[in-house]
Amino acid sequence: MNLQRAYIIDTTLRDGEQSPGCAFSSEQKLRIAQMLDRAGIYQIEAGMPAMSGDERQVIREIVANRARAKISVWSRMNPDDVRLAMECRPDMIHISAPVSYVHIYSKLRKNKTWLQKQLLDCIELAQSGGFAVTVGFEDASRADITFMSALAALMREEGVLRIQFSDTVGVMTPQRTYDCIRELILCGSPPVTFHGHNDLGMAAANSMAALRAGAFGIETTLLGLGVRAGNCDLETLVLAARRAYDLRPSPHDAQTLSRKAKNIFYTH
Repeated sequence: MNLQRAYIIDTTLRDGEQSPGCAFSSEQKLRIAQMLDRAGIYQIEAGMPAMSGDERQVIREIVANRARAKISVWSRMNPDDVRLAMECRPDMIHISAPVSYVHIYSKLRKNKTWLQKQLLDCIELAQSGGFAVTVGFEDASRADITFMSALAALMREEGVLRIQFSDTVGVMTPQRTYDCIRELILCGSPPVTFHGHNDLGMAAANSMAALRAGAFGIETTLLGLGVRAGNCDLETLVLAARRAYDLRPSPHDAQTLSRKAKNIFYTH
């Protein structure tokens, strides 16, 4: 039976570390990255270079020692952040762009014209260094789909590798997830990934809906770690999708990863 290919982007080392009381040591980060790489994870989001020099050093070590996984880093929509990300020499730089009007007008106190120019400047900066760029639509679940569709089409014109639909506040439902991902794909977007939070207990269900709509991949974390109620759990997604999608790692390897993660997270 030929299964549809889909990909996991694991963000344990970035969003997972935002769990309450969670702070990985450099050694733990290297171990986690090695585990994910060996298990066949397609892409590892290794951290936020703007956090500190120590963070950048660990990311550089992860990049140098990975065997197969692609390594990405997370950057705010800020040229200084992008420059720090470039220092780590990842395979790709992920630029997070707040797209809801709540974020644009109330949080940033800017407008859509400023957002678009700032984003394009950051993309151009990263691409000038030879880096592939992915763009995250932050707070996409509260954003206007027409605005996001136009922005997604522009991202394709700018050579952006992928865009990410981020349910930042964890309010999506499976049907709405399907509809939004499908609309972005049909508007001419680059390949779309989905980043779901588990506030309503539906991160895995929403992720499955995103795959059904044609998403390129899903962001997960080991044991569902993440801010507030956490992210989509890697093992849960792999087990739920095993009969319909060709995902790496295998169910057995996903269960092994979870077991090893518990030993790292809860015995130190």
